[in-house]
Amino acid sequence: MLLLIVLLPLLLGTIATAWAGSRARMASAWLAAAVTASSLGLLLSMAPRVMGGEGIRQAWSWVPEIGLALSFRLDGLSLMFAGLIMVIGLCIILYAAYYLSPKDSAAKFYSLMMLFMAAMLGVVLSDNLLLLVVFWELTSLSSFLLVGYWSHRPDARAGARQALAVTGGGGLAMLGGFVLLGQIAGTFELSEMVGRAAEIQADPRFVPALLLILLGCFTKSAQFPFHFWLPDAMAAPTPVSAYLHSATMVKAGVFLLMRMYPVLGGSGWFEAIVTAAGLVTVLFAAFIAIFKHDLKGLLAYSTVSHLGLVTFLVGLGSPLAAVAAVFHVLNHATFKASLFMIAGIVDHETHSRDMRRLGGLWSLMPWTATLSMVAAASMAGVPLTNGFLSKEMFFTEAVNGTAGIWAWLVPAVVTLAGIFSVAYSLRFVHDTYFNGPLGDVPNTHPHEPPLGMKLPAMLLVTLCIAVGLLPAATFGPLVDVAATAMVARPLPEYHLSIWHGFNLPLLMSVVALAAGVGLYVWLASGRRLHRLASEQWFGPATGRQMFESIIDGLFRWAGQITGRLETGSLQRYVAWFLLAALVVGAAPLLGSGIGTGPRPTMAATPLAVVVWLALLVTCAVIVLTHHRRFQTVVLVGVVGLAASLTFLGFSAPDLALTQVSVDIVSTVLLLMGLALLPQFSPKESTAVRKGLHAMLALAGGLGMSALTWLVLTRDHDSISWYFLEQSLPKGGGSNVVNVILVDFRGYDTMGEITVLGIAAVGVLALMDGMRARRPLTDPAGMPWSFAEQPLLLRVAASVVLPVALVFSLYIFMRGHNLPGGGFIAGLITAVALVLQFMALGQARAEAMLAAAGGRRFVRWIGSGLGIAGLTGVGAFMFGRPFLTSAFGHPHVPVLGELPLASAAVFDLGVYLTVVGSTLLTISVLGQVSREGASPASTTKGVVA
Repeated sequence: MLLLIVLLPLLLGTIATAWAGSRARMASAWLAAAVTASSLGLLLSMAPRVMGGEGIRQAWSWVPEIGLALSFRLDGLSLMFAGLIMVIGLCIILYAAYYLSPKDSAAKFYSLMMLFMAAMLGVVLSDNLLLLVVFWELTSLSSFLLVGYWSHRPDARAGARQALAVTGGGGLAMLGGFVLLGQIAGTFELSEMVGRAAEIQADPRFVPALLLILLGCFTKSAQFPFHFWLPDAMAAPTPVSAYLHSATMVKAGVFLLMRMYPVLGGSGWFEAIVTAAGLVTVLFAAFIAIFKHDLKGLLAYSTVSHLGLVTFLVGLGSPLAAVAAVFHVLNHATFKASLFMIAGIVDHETHSRDMRRLGGLWSLMPWTATLSMVAAASMAGVPLTNGFLSKEMFFTEAVNGTAGIWAWLVPAVVTLAGIFSVAYSLRFVHDTYFNGPLGDVPNTHPHEPPLGMKLPAMLLVTLCIAVGLLPAATFGPLVDVAATAMVARPLPEYHLSIWHGFNLPLLMSVVALAAGVGLYVWLASGRRLHRLASEQWFGPATGRQMFESIIDGLFRWAGQITGRLETGSLQRYVAWFLLAALVVGAAPLLGSGIGTGPRPTMAATPLAVVVWLALLVTCAVIVLTHHRRFQTVVLVGVVGLAASLTFLGFSAPDLALTQVSVDIVSTVLLLMGLALLPQFSPKESTAVRKGLHAMLALAGGLGMSALTWLVLTRDHDSISWYFLEQSLPKGGGSNVVNVILVDFRGYDTMGEITVLGIAAVGVLALMDGMRARRPLTDPAGMPWSFAEQPLLLRVAASVVLPVALVFSLYIFMRGHNLPGGGFIAGLITAVALVLQFMALGQARAEAMLAAAGGRRFVRWIGSGLGIAGLTGVGAFMFGRPFLTSAFGHPHVPVLGELPLASAAVFDLGVYLTVVGSTLLTISVLGQVSREGASPASTTKGVVA
């Protein structure tokens, strides 16, 4: 049931809204609302059990080797946040249906909203820390797409990148903290960690884990000094700001602080860091908000301030502070989401959010103005609103939860933050709806928006008043179970009521209200406030400017390094690469005393000596003539032939066949590629460079020889016995090599053919449309190419092709029990078809193959990968893991008993992918030079 709450928006919601949005805009909104309501209904069906004090946990194994499980937990805290996510989500869905213009893609918006909602639900419901990280990063990615929804706007793209960089970096740090915490606790299940808090906090690794986790929380919830990404994300559409940046995403960090409190809380480090970060943030951001001229900018900084308030309360660590933190999370979501929607309404009607240009909207939009005043009053903490109640609790805990010098300093700071809160709330109302007539805005005739656009804000504003008047009857039970789940112990007696008598917190509220009004009046007199900006107070010390300076510095540093390393010399790149490999490989061996192992060596056979001598001679010739590209490629083939003979000598015919086939195909491809380059490579400029190259080559060769010798002269525990014993009973074949490829290690083979297909398609993408002019003759005066293919080659090819195809079929069919298989058969077919290309020319060969151009071979690759993938998926139908093969020996009339295995179908996919990739590469290389030659020569001769 808990998994279904997440899966409905993740799978059904994203797909259905994307499909419906491409057909009807409102259909996408209705589907999004239906999916959200369905998940909410499932949550509410379990709510009575949670409200009764029961915790619900459901888990499924996923990757048990690393402790990752699909485990979900529903308690009071996750119930509150999940309900908040979906209730506010329903309001935003309705609001966005009227806010988005016809030019905005409804399908894109609602599908991304569903993806983000699913990610947030996964965060608040996860009981496994590693699973929580998966959903946490999904919130970062989906919010990146939502903030950058208007991708045509540079500010939206910049804000999305900045938000992803900050929150993604914090998420990476948090992952490190979770890994440390899991190693300390021996589990990644949060419900199991709670009982081990004392043991965890006593471990020396606890502080590093705590710091990393707090970094993730602070970046997500925009705590100082990571606050700057949130205001810059206001370039997103207003429904995104109202949802992500007031009620959901930015509260993920404070949710995690609350969720992890039973494990991390109670330690001096936690309390000191969290309270300090919260206190600085609540004051700093509140002050900045006063001087923001943009409506959403003001609301963004006020959000940062209120998040700091909740963070401060969590850091205090007392049960009543937990009640205040939970209560304010609910209250903040109601008034801040409504204020963002109202800011969107103002922008929608006037096409401006600049308070220096607004004013006088009270007479034109009285209903919207009334909603704004009530919601802003709640944000300022005016009596009879829900914001007043949680602010009173905040002041109370600031007084009761501090001692010593902090007993007067902290109350003074939070009172000052309250003064700033009143000032920016008053500015939001006065500068928008009063303060003279409407200024110079693009639309000078605004009016009330449609009811569907106002209705979500009206519902939330009504809730602000209802909670302010009847707190115990509205949010009281939910706050109680959420705070109990947060502290993981019973709460002391407390009362949510609108009157607690005359006390110091009430005096602090009165001072904040009076001084806040006075501060705004003084700043606004003579429109002084309109001439001030936050940058005038902090100059270059803002978080955004520091972030941009760091990013610019990193890019400059990277550019300097790149400028020094990227010289355009391939030889230098290879030299550095080889040198680094030598250093890394030799470092563990130097001084280790490792020498020849105890395993006895075998006597060299005469054939082996002959092969070694041939290799030495070939390598010597390559060194002396390596500037001749064509000759070098052919000689390198001798090395492959020697490797094939080695495999054959060690009774590995499959590997020998594969090596020979790969060598032939790769030699042809290399020759075709080199035909586009000069025949001779440039010579080394100096003797010193030659000497350095020789030293690197010798060092590399000696290093590989030494490693090979060290390995082969030692005994080792082999796992070959397992494959030899299980190949026939579990894989249904006696050819162990092929059974390993298509069954035991089918994942590897699937990955290899995928990479092969990607490489071939990459060649097509890079070289499609390229044309190279071939020279008429080589430097010796010989014609560069045949005017007509030699008769002997054409006759031989016509004979070889059918024989090779029959032979490849034979190799394919016998591969499960005898040397062969789809990979070798594909290479043999490719070699035969390569011969056709050489004998007939590319145009006639492709016509005979009915290819009519290289792009058709992409279908061969796609078909091969599709067949291989469907074979693996087919195992799911029988309750078996992906790519598990099945086999049998049915009796067929006339033919008798036939050994059949599903791996043969997988092998067919391998065959098609290999053939398609080879032919696509050859076709593209041929196309490059087919039309680009100089006028054809009529002289016949051999290829130089």
